[in-house]
Amino acid sequence: MERKKISRFVLIIIIISNIFSVPVIADASVYDYDAVEVGKIMSRTNIENLQAKSWILVDGETGSVLLKNNEHEKFPVASITKIMSMLLIMEAVDSKRVNLSDNVQVSEYAYGFGGSQVYLAPGEVFTLEEMLKAIAIHSANDATVAVAEKISGSEDAFVQLMNQRAQELNMKDTYFIDCTGLDDEGYSSAWDIAIMSRELITKHPKVIEYSARWQDTFRDGTFGLDNRNKLIRYYEGATGLKTGFTRKAGHCLAATAERSGMHLISVVLGEPDSNTRFAESQKLLNYGFANFETVTVDKKGTVIQELEVKKGLEKKVNVVINDDVTLLLYKGDKEKVNREVNLPENIEAPVEKGQKVGEIKYVIENIENPIQTVDLITEANVEKASFIRLFFRMVLEWFGIGRD
Repeated sequence: MERKKISRFVLIIIIISNIFSVPVIADASVYDYDAVEVGKIMSRTNIENLQAKSWILVDGETGSVLLKNNEHEKFPVASITKIMSMLLIMEAVDSKRVNLSDNVQVSEYAYGFGGSQVYLAPGEVFTLEEMLKAIAIHSANDATVAVAEKISGSEDAFVQLMNQRAQELNMKDTYFIDCTGLDDEGYSSAWDIAIMSRELITKHPKVIEYSARWQDTFRDGTFGLDNRNKLIRYYEGATGLKTGFTRKAGHCLAATAERSGMHLISVVLGEPDSNTRFAESQKLLNYGFANFETVTVDKKGTVIQELEVKKGLEKKVNVVINDDVTLLLYKGDKEKVNREVNLPENIEAPVEKGQKVGEIKYVIENIENPIQTVDLITEANVEKASFIRLFFRMVLEWFGIGRD
């Protein structure tokens, strides 16, 4: 009977997939996954016939991986490198080490960079925000180097920070040589690019204000900034993020898009031409939006139950969910989510507010492994009662006074 249910479920997914003309996972349940660095592997099946040498599709909210292929293979990634540069810039802004209104002066060294640029001249001064626009929209190498020097004193020092941050993010397949991606001796992987892309757009969403613009201007409106990411103009919900190309790297794209509150990140590396990278990125994003949804099933602070407190001034304390619980689900599976609460019968005072006392597992019908586990914590402090207080409480309860 169980096999028939699973077979019918798979058949429904195949039919829906054909309707939307997107690939489908048919060999394993989407919820049968293992813990990994980016998030959770949602499938071990790949889209067929992509020309990219490597690709990945990730849910930006949960970090879950929907599709992947050759995701850890190391490649030069050209201007995709600037995602890490923008991440460090935004972290410097958010930590108040620099402000978007700060002036950035162009050095002889920054002026000397070729490739994509806004033709900065030595001694020119622009605000950090203007420079960030030039980086995010136009992929300006000269602006990237100028800002790197502003933040760290030199490009070399900035690149050291890039590699340090990569290690902190557990990006094991990455080594940066420069802050622009012009040097093809640096490398990364689709997996690592997904990590830093997610870190950038989830922790520093302001960057999307720039990466989502199709066109803008620089130098008081005299120089046009054109976004090389065609999805920004032609794909519904596209928000960024970064293109890249050198002969050695091929055509690359880390793309982000949002529809109905669901944020997706796709990465394709080593594409044969520019149009193919956009077409195959769109194919990946279409798959995600057609088959999945992110659903907030519980809110932070939701009371699960009361828990008895032994030897406390208060006899009970509320147990609440530690954080919002957002799940990545196949469309239509929201009603199949069940909760398994694991709590002790009681705890002993003293109790600290926010103390972990158990966990709640979210499971899907007919799927053995939980899709998410969240801590359950205490809502308030409970001080330990004195011996005298406990004695009088016992006496009162003996005579039937003060019982619940």
